[in-house]
Amino acid sequence: MQQVIIAAGGSPSLWPVLDHFSEEAIWIGVDRGSLYLLNHGIQPLVAIGDFDSLIKEEFEQVARQVKEVIKAQPEKDFTDTELAILEVLKRYPDSEITLIGASGGRWDHFLANIWLPFHIGDLSITNKLTIADNQNTMRYFLPGDYVIDKEIDKKYLAFICLTPIEGFTIHDAKYKLTNVEVAFPTSYASNEFVSDTVRFSFTKGVIAVIQSKDK
Repeated sequence: MQQVIIAAGGSPSLWPVLDHFSEEAIWIGVDRGSLYLLNHGIQPLVAIGDFDSLIKEEFEQVARQVKEVIKAQPEKDFTDTELAILEVLKRYPDSEITLIGASGGRWDHFLANIWLPFHIGDLSITNKLTIADNQNTMRYFLPGDYVIDKEIDKKYLAFICLTPIEGFTIHDAKYKLTNVEVAFPTSYASNEFVSDTVRFSFTKGVIAVIQSKDK
């Protein structure tokens, strides 16, 4: 499966370790994220956004160094990051997508990124999208029965019910649940692995699972 890394405009100081990504990964820059990639010696395949966070000289650098630049109007229905996700889904429908630079800075941007699968209207992205920074990774899940592996550098595990949830069971983490109904968005935070894996299941809704660590 093709790995695509989308760099949004959040500070590179919050990026995860880039060495963990495949050497064959495709890089996409979003607005200022395009400039950050270039400054880190990474050549994005595409730069996309309205580029309102760049001054004239910075945008000219991006336009000069990136082969394909997709410039959007500032007034639009989707955020720059959402436009990038839609572009990746069109070009690489079977890809595995990791979004970095999506945390830190403005809370409205961060919340838009968390709710991104709903806003773009394509919940099929839930099994393709990971949001990552230097302390957290977040993946999305539709109803089913799952086993997730513990990331070696992470301690904590959280289940974020993004919608009402039915039949929610956590089988073998430190704190368990059995066939719970969740009426409204809820965060079951600060759980932990007791082995290398955790199994969970649910029958209705959308859940985001976060693995995290302290600084």
